[in-house]
Amino acid sequence: MTTRALVLGGGGVAGIAWETGLLVGLAEAEVDLRNADLFLGTSAGSTVAAQITSGLTLDELFQRQVDPALQAQELAPQPDFQKMIADFTRVLKEGGTSSEILQRIGALALAAPTVTETKRRDVIVSRLPVHSWPQSRLEIVAVDAFSGERTIFTRESGVDLVDAVTASCAVPYVWPPATINHHRYIDGGCYSMANLDLAAGFDKILVLQPDAPPFPLPESLEEQRARLQRQGAQIEVIEPDDAMKAALASAGGNALDPSLRGIAANLGREQGRRLAARVADLW
Repeated sequence: MTTRALVLGGGGVAGIAWETGLLVGLAEAEVDLRNADLFLGTSAGSTVAAQITSGLTLDELFQRQVDPALQAQELAPQPDFQKMIADFTRVLKEGGTSSEILQRIGALALAAPTVTETKRRDVIVSRLPVHSWPQSRLEIVAVDAFSGERTIFTRESGVDLVDAVTASCAVPYVWPPATINHHRYIDGGCYSMANLDLAAGFDKILVLQPDAPPFPLPESLEEQRARLQRQGAQIEVIEPDDAMKAALASAGGNALDPSLRGIAANLGREQGRRLAARVADLW
């Protein structure tokens, strides 16, 4: 039997809206990806994965992106991206194993001034329409800030869904590392923006990747894709089109800007409609 994985990568609140819109546009063209055997979410993608397995309709989820009365109560951070990029680039150039690199990034994240964990968790509570794990196979990726190891949260992990998503979305220098069972976790995108390699063993894999990292990561999407393709997987990667890139540029490249949600959702919807035939060929 053919198995399918939907891999949802990171990209801020704009990425959440774009991915949601893309899924809506595909479904309107009769390509519904909610029949995937695995939903793998990293950072923004963890939010979308939790949302589309929640039982709400895609239209309801779309309205939660475009209708101000239904939108999550997001914070609007003003992080120093230049410092973050400079510090992370320096850490990566120091080399070592992926765990050693991520330990150093974790240390930077733990030392950075941010809002409180409670305020950040409240945002995730607002984002998720349902706070319990779905029956679908949902895997959410974070990184342990102390050990530098990737962690995959599932229904069997004994961790609240809200906490798992909060951990996966804990962008260093922007949001506080999330505390779960005496561990501190940072964004799963610190290892890989999509963590595509965790979908190994699935026959057909669709990756939605709304953003590219501004610095090298321990593993790139291209490396992971090539490895899985050598193992026989069919993989399609969808990235934002020029219109979405222009919208992001208009906000100074800040994918965390909540004001981008409406336009990103609509642009994703249009792109999904255009790409429906290509995705149907894979799916």
